[in-house]
Amino acid sequence: MSEERLSLGKDLVGLEHLSAEQLQMILDTAEPFKEISERRIKKVPVLRGKTIVNLFFEASTRTRISFEFAEKRLSADTVNISSSGSSVVKGETLVDTARNLEAMRIDMVVIRHGASGAARFLAERIPSNVINAGDGWHEHPTQGLLDLLTIRDHRGPLQGLKVCIVGDILHSRVARSNIYGLRTLGAEVAVCGPRTLMPPSPEEMGCTVFTHVEEAIEWADVLNVLRLQLERMEGGYVPSLREYNRIWGVSSRRLEAAPRDILVLHPGPMNRGVEIDSDVADGDHSVILNQVTNGVAVRMAVLYLLAGGQPEKAEAAKQGAES
Repeated sequence: MSEERLSLGKDLVGLEHLSAEQLQMILDTAEPFKEISERRIKKVPVLRGKTIVNLFFEASTRTRISFEFAEKRLSADTVNISSSGSSVVKGETLVDTARNLEAMRIDMVVIRHGASGAARFLAERIPSNVINAGDGWHEHPTQGLLDLLTIRDHRGPLQGLKVCIVGDILHSRVARSNIYGLRTLGAEVAVCGPRTLMPPSPEEMGCTVFTHVEEAIEWADVLNVLRLQLERMEGGYVPSLREYNRIWGVSSRRLEAAPRDILVLHPGPMNRGVEIDSDVADGDHSVILNQVTNGVAVRMAVLYLLAGGQPEKAEAAKQGAES
Protein backbone atom coordinates (compact mmCIF):
# COMPACT_ATOMS: atom_id res chain seq x y z
CA MET A 1 0.00 0.00 0.00
CA SER A 2 1.66 3.20 -1.14
CA GLU A 3 1.73 6.18 1.21
CA GLU A 4 -0.40 8.37 -1.03
CA ARG A 5 -3.12 5.69 -1.23
CA LEU A 6 -3.13 4.84 2.49
CA SER A 7 -6.64 4.78 3.92
CA LEU A 8 -8.76 3.16 6.61
CA GLY A 9 -11.26 1.71 4.17
CA LYS A 10 -15.00 1.99 4.78
CA ASP A 11 -15.20 1.25 8.52
CA LEU A 12 -13.28 1.16 11.79
CA VAL A 13 -14.36 -1.95 13.68
CA GLY A 14 -11.07 -2.76 15.43
CA LEU A 15 -7.31 -2.31 15.53
CA GLU A 16 -6.36 -5.98 15.13
CA HIS A 17 -6.00 -5.85 11.36
CA LEU A 18 -4.67 -2.31 10.94
CA SER A 19 -1.08 -1.85 9.82
CA ALA A 20 1.51 0.24 11.63
CA GLU A 21 1.24 2.76 8.78
CA GLN A 22 -2.54 3.04 9.23
CA LEU A 23 -2.22 3.49 12.99
CA GLN A 24 0.44 6.18 12.56
CA MET A 25 -1.74 7.88 9.95
CA ILE A 26 -4.63 8.18 12.43
CA LEU A 27 -2.38 9.45 15.23
CA ASP A 28 -0.65 11.94 12.93
CA THR A 29 -4.01 13.15 11.61
CA ALA A 30 -5.25 13.68 15.18
CA GLU A 31 -2.38 16.05 15.96
CA PRO A 32 -3.62 19.11 14.02
CA PHE A 33 -7.18 18.54 15.27
CA LYS A 34 -6.09 18.97 18.90
CA GLU A 35 -5.81 22.72 18.42
CA ILE A 36 -9.47 23.11 17.40
CA SER A 37 -10.60 22.23 20.92
CA GLU A 38 -8.49 25.08 22.33
CA ARG A 39 -10.10 27.79 20.21
CA ARG A 40 -12.80 30.22 21.27
CA ILE A 41 -14.97 28.93 18.41
CA LYS A 42 -14.44 25.18 18.34
CA LYS A 43 -15.73 24.37 14.88
CA VAL A 44 -14.52 23.80 11.32
CA PRO A 45 -16.68 22.91 8.27
CA VAL A 46 -14.94 19.63 7.45
CA LEU A 47 -18.04 17.40 7.72
CA ARG A 48 -20.68 19.98 6.86
CA GLY A 49 -23.60 18.21 5.19
CA LYS A 50 -22.74 14.80 6.69
CA THR A 51 -25.26 13.10 8.98
CA ILE A 52 -23.92 10.84 11.72
CA VAL A 53 -26.03 8.58 13.94
CA ASN A 54 -24.71 7.67 17.39
CA LEU A 55 -26.36 4.32 18.11
CA PHE A 56 -25.63 3.39 21.72
CA PHE A 57 -27.09 0.16 23.07
CA GLU A 58 -24.96 0.34 26.24
CA ALA A 59 -24.54 3.08 28.80
CA SER A 60 -21.70 5.49 28.07
CA THR A 61 -20.55 8.92 29.20
CA ARG A 62 -17.02 9.66 27.96
CA THR A 63 -17.20 7.80 24.64
CA ARG A 64 -20.64 9.07 23.62
CA ILE A 65 -19.96 12.68 24.57
CA SER A 66 -16.49 12.57 23.03
CA PHE A 67 -17.94 11.41 19.70
CA GLU A 68 -20.63 14.09 19.89
CA PHE A 69 -18.02 16.79 20.47
CA ALA A 70 -15.87 15.44 17.63
CA GLU A 71 -18.81 15.39 15.22
CA LYS A 72 -20.05 18.86 16.14
CA ARG A 73 -16.57 20.38 15.98
CA LEU A 74 -16.35 19.07 12.42
CA SER A 75 -19.83 20.59 11.68
CA ALA A 76 -21.64 17.27 11.10
CA ASP A 77 -25.35 16.88 11.77
CA THR A 78 -25.78 14.36 14.59
CA VAL A 79 -28.60 12.13 15.81
CA ASN A 80 -28.31 10.30 19.13
CA ILE A 81 -30.23 7.07 19.69
CA SER A 82 -30.16 4.80 22.74
CA SER A 83 -31.70 1.34 22.94
CA SER A 84 -34.27 2.51 25.51
CA GLY A 85 -35.45 5.23 23.13
CA SER A 86 -35.58 3.13 19.98
CA SER A 87 -37.75 0.41 18.44
CA VAL A 88 -35.25 -2.18 19.71
CA VAL A 89 -37.34 -2.33 22.89
CA LYS A 90 -40.25 -3.38 20.64
CA GLY A 91 -38.25 -6.25 19.18
CA GLU A 92 -36.74 -4.60 16.10
CA THR A 93 -33.43 -6.10 14.98
CA LEU A 94 -30.18 -4.15 14.78
CA VAL A 95 -30.08 -4.44 11.00
CA ASP A 96 -33.69 -3.28 10.59
CA THR A 97 -32.97 -0.29 12.81
CA ALA A 98 -29.90 0.59 10.74
CA ARG A 99 -31.65 0.05 7.39
CA ASN A 100 -34.45 2.38 8.43
CA LEU A 101 -31.84 4.97 9.33
CA GLU A 102 -30.17 4.37 5.96
CA ALA A 103 -33.51 5.12 4.28
CA MET A 104 -33.24 8.59 5.84
CA ARG A 105 -29.92 9.03 3.98
CA ILE A 106 -27.35 9.00 6.77
CA ASP A 107 -23.60 8.89 6.17
CA MET A 108 -22.06 7.27 9.27
CA VAL A 109 -23.06 5.16 12.25
CA VAL A 110 -21.15 5.11 15.54
CA ILE A 111 -22.28 2.01 17.41
CA ARG A 112 -21.78 0.69 20.94
CA HIS A 113 -23.29 -2.72 21.57
CA GLY A 114 -23.08 -5.45 24.18
CA ALA A 115 -22.55 -8.21 21.63
CA SER A 116 -19.03 -8.91 20.39
CA GLY A 117 -18.93 -8.55 16.62
CA ALA A 118 -21.99 -6.28 16.41
CA ALA A 119 -20.05 -3.47 14.70
CA ARG A 120 -18.64 -5.76 12.00
CA PHE A 121 -22.04 -7.42 11.56
CA LEU A 122 -23.57 -4.02 10.88
CA ALA A 123 -20.69 -2.79 8.70
CA GLU A 124 -21.12 -5.77 6.37
CA ARG A 125 -24.81 -5.00 5.87
CA ILE A 126 -25.10 -1.25 5.33
CA PRO A 127 -23.24 1.08 2.93
CA SER A 128 -22.71 3.84 5.53
CA ASN A 129 -19.38 4.08 7.36
CA VAL A 130 -19.47 2.22 10.69
CA ILE A 131 -17.31 3.09 13.69
CA ASN A 132 -17.10 0.70 16.62
CA ALA A 133 -17.51 2.54 19.93
CA GLY A 134 -17.13 -0.72 21.87
CA ASP A 135 -18.68 -4.14 21.21
CA GLY A 136 -18.96 -6.72 23.96
CA TRP A 137 -15.60 -8.17 24.96
CA HIS A 138 -14.19 -7.63 21.45
CA GLU A 139 -12.64 -4.19 20.85
CA HIS A 140 -12.89 -0.48 21.57
CA PRO A 141 -10.67 0.90 18.79
CA THR A 142 -10.95 4.64 19.39
CA GLN A 143 -10.11 4.15 23.08
CA GLY A 144 -7.06 2.16 22.00
CA LEU A 145 -6.07 4.93 19.60
CA LEU A 146 -6.39 7.70 22.16
CA ASP A 147 -4.31 5.65 24.59
CA LEU A 148 -1.62 5.25 21.91
CA LEU A 149 -1.68 8.99 21.21
CA THR A 150 -1.42 9.86 24.91
CA ILE A 151 1.52 7.53 25.42
CA ARG A 152 3.24 8.92 22.31
CA ASP A 153 2.67 12.49 23.53
CA HIS A 154 4.51 11.78 26.79
CA ARG A 155 7.02 9.07 25.84
CA GLY A 156 7.67 9.54 22.14
CA PRO A 157 7.77 6.61 19.67
CA LEU A 158 6.25 3.41 21.04
CA GLN A 159 8.91 1.12 19.59
CA GLY A 160 10.52 -0.79 22.48
CA LEU A 161 8.38 0.88 25.17
CA LYS A 162 7.16 -1.43 27.95
CA VAL A 163 3.43 -1.10 28.61
CA CYS A 164 1.57 -3.17 31.19
CA ILE A 165 -2.22 -3.38 31.28
CA VAL A 166 -3.37 -3.99 34.84
CA GLY A 167 -6.73 -5.25 36.04
CA ASP A 168 -9.74 -6.99 34.52
CA ILE A 169 -8.23 -8.17 31.24
CA LEU A 170 -10.81 -10.92 30.72
CA HIS A 171 -13.81 -8.63 30.23
CA SER A 172 -11.96 -5.69 28.67
CA ARG A 173 -12.38 -4.64 25.04
CA VAL A 174 -10.02 -1.75 25.85
CA ALA A 175 -7.27 -4.24 26.72
CA ARG A 176 -7.63 -6.01 23.39
CA SER A 177 -7.47 -2.83 21.33
CA ASN A 178 -4.47 -1.67 23.35
CA ILE A 179 -2.66 -4.97 22.89
CA TYR A 180 -3.22 -4.99 19.12
CA GLY A 181 -2.24 -1.35 18.64
CA LEU A 182 0.77 -1.36 20.96
CA ARG A 183 2.26 -4.54 19.54
CA THR A 184 1.76 -3.37 15.94
CA LEU A 185 3.70 -0.19 16.76
CA GLY A 186 6.54 -2.15 18.35
CA ALA A 187 5.85 -1.83 22.07
CA GLU A 188 6.40 -4.66 24.51
CA VAL A 189 3.11 -5.52 26.21
CA ALA A 190 2.37 -7.23 29.51
CA VAL A 191 -0.83 -7.90 31.41
CA CYS A 192 -1.24 -8.12 35.18
CA GLY A 193 -4.08 -9.21 37.42
CA PRO A 194 -5.61 -12.21 39.12
CA ARG A 195 -5.71 -15.40 37.06
CA THR A 196 -9.50 -15.37 37.31
CA LEU A 197 -9.53 -12.12 35.30
CA MET A 198 -7.12 -13.24 32.58
CA PRO A 199 -8.22 -14.56 29.18
CA PRO A 200 -7.32 -18.23 28.58
CA SER A 201 -3.99 -17.67 26.79
CA PRO A 202 -2.70 -14.06 26.97
CA GLU A 203 0.73 -15.34 25.94
CA GLU A 204 -0.73 -16.21 22.52
CA MET A 205 -1.48 -12.50 22.05
CA GLY A 206 2.21 -11.78 22.59
CA CYS A 207 1.87 -10.60 26.19
CA THR A 208 4.09 -11.20 29.20
CA VAL A 209 1.95 -12.16 32.20
CA PHE A 210 2.45 -10.84 35.74
CA THR A 211 0.35 -11.96 38.70
CA HIS A 212 1.88 -9.44 41.12
CA VAL A 213 1.46 -5.73 40.51
CA GLU A 214 4.87 -5.04 42.10
CA GLU A 215 6.51 -7.06 39.31
CA ALA A 216 4.57 -5.12 36.68
CA ILE A 217 5.64 -1.79 38.17
CA GLU A 218 9.28 -2.87 38.27
CA TRP A 219 9.11 -3.87 34.57
CA ALA A 220 6.93 -1.18 32.99
CA ASP A 221 7.40 2.28 31.52
CA VAL A 222 3.62 2.74 31.31
CA LEU A 223 0.68 1.30 33.26
CA ASN A 224 -2.80 1.28 31.78
CA VAL A 225 -5.07 0.51 34.72
CA LEU A 226 -8.48 -1.06 34.06
CA ARG A 227 -11.50 -1.14 36.30
CA LEU A 228 -13.23 -4.28 37.48
CA GLN A 229 -16.22 -4.65 35.15
CA LEU A 230 -18.61 -5.74 37.86
CA GLU A 231 -21.58 -5.47 35.50
CA ARG A 232 -20.11 -8.34 33.45
CA MET A 233 -19.40 -10.55 36.46
CA GLU A 234 -21.65 -12.95 38.32
CA GLY A 235 -19.36 -13.25 41.31
CA GLY A 236 -16.39 -15.35 42.31
CA TYR A 237 -13.74 -13.51 40.28
CA VAL A 238 -12.15 -11.73 43.28
CA PRO A 239 -12.57 -12.28 47.05
CA SER A 240 -13.70 -8.69 47.65
CA LEU A 241 -13.06 -5.18 46.35
CA ARG A 242 -11.02 -4.39 49.44
CA GLU A 243 -8.89 -7.49 48.93
CA TYR A 244 -8.44 -6.65 45.25
CA ASN A 245 -7.14 -3.20 46.18
CA ARG A 246 -4.77 -4.67 48.74
CA ILE A 247 -3.20 -7.12 46.27
CA TRP A 248 -3.52 -5.48 42.83
CA GLY A 249 -4.41 -1.84 43.43
CA VAL A 250 -2.05 0.81 42.00
CA SER A 251 -1.00 3.03 44.90
CA SER A 252 1.58 5.77 45.47
CA ARG A 253 3.44 3.48 47.83
CA ARG A 254 3.86 0.91 45.09
CA LEU A 255 4.83 3.50 42.47
CA GLU A 256 7.48 4.95 44.76
CA ALA A 257 9.33 1.64 44.48
CA ALA A 258 9.47 1.84 40.68
CA PRO A 259 12.97 2.07 39.15
CA ARG A 260 11.77 4.69 36.62
CA ASP A 261 9.14 7.41 36.22
CA ILE A 262 5.98 5.52 35.28
CA LEU A 263 3.15 6.96 33.22
CA VAL A 264 -0.32 5.97 34.48
CA LEU A 265 -3.39 5.78 32.24
CA HIS A 266 -6.98 4.74 32.96
CA PRO A 267 -9.79 4.57 30.38
CA GLY A 268 -12.49 5.37 32.94
CA PRO A 269 -14.79 5.22 34.68
CA MET A 270 -12.52 4.78 37.69
CA ASN A 271 -13.31 2.80 40.81
CA ARG A 272 -11.20 4.90 43.17
CA GLY A 273 -9.81 2.89 46.03
CA VAL A 274 -10.21 -0.37 44.10
CA GLU A 275 -7.95 -0.63 41.03
CA ILE A 276 -6.39 2.81 41.52
CA ASP A 277 -5.97 5.06 44.55
CA SER A 278 -7.05 8.70 44.36
CA ASP A 279 -3.56 10.02 45.05
CA VAL A 280 -2.36 8.19 41.92
CA ALA A 281 -5.33 9.18 39.75
CA ASP A 282 -4.83 12.83 40.67
CA GLY A 283 -1.04 12.72 41.01
CA ASP A 284 2.01 13.49 38.91
CA HIS A 285 2.13 10.07 37.22
CA SER A 286 -1.42 10.38 35.88
CA VAL A 287 -2.30 11.45 32.32
CA ILE A 288 -5.95 10.40 32.65
CA LEU A 289 -7.40 13.79 31.74
CA ASN A 290 -5.00 14.02 28.79
CA GLN A 291 -6.59 10.81 27.54
CA VAL A 292 -10.03 12.44 27.63
CA THR A 293 -8.76 15.48 25.69
CA ASN A 294 -7.01 13.27 23.13
CA GLY A 295 -10.17 11.23 22.70
CA VAL A 296 -11.91 14.10 20.94
CA ALA A 297 -8.96 14.69 18.57
CA VAL A 298 -8.63 10.99 17.73
CA ARG A 299 -12.33 10.67 16.99
CA MET A 300 -12.21 13.78 14.82
CA ALA A 301 -9.35 12.17 12.90
CA VAL A 302 -11.24 8.89 12.41
CA LEU A 303 -14.39 10.70 11.24
CA TYR A 304 -12.35 12.87 8.87
CA LEU A 305 -10.46 9.93 7.36
CA LEU A 306 -13.53 7.70 6.91
CA ALA A 307 -15.30 10.61 5.23
CA GLY A 308 -12.53 10.64 2.62
CA GLY A 309 -10.27 13.28 4.13
CA GLN A 310 -6.63 13.13 3.11
CA PRO A 311 -4.08 12.88 5.95
CA GLU A 312 -1.70 15.36 4.32
CA LYS A 313 -4.50 17.95 4.15
CA ALA A 314 -5.55 17.69 7.81
CA GLU A 315 -3.63 20.86 8.67
CA ALA A 316 -5.55 22.79 6.01
CA ALA A 317 -8.80 21.20 7.18
CA LYS A 318 -8.05 22.37 10.70
CA GLN A 319 -7.89 25.92 9.40
CA GLY A 320 -11.29 25.54 7.81
CA ALA A 321 -10.00 25.15 4.26
CA GLU A 322 -11.34 22.53 1.87
CA SER A 323 -10.01 19.06 2.69
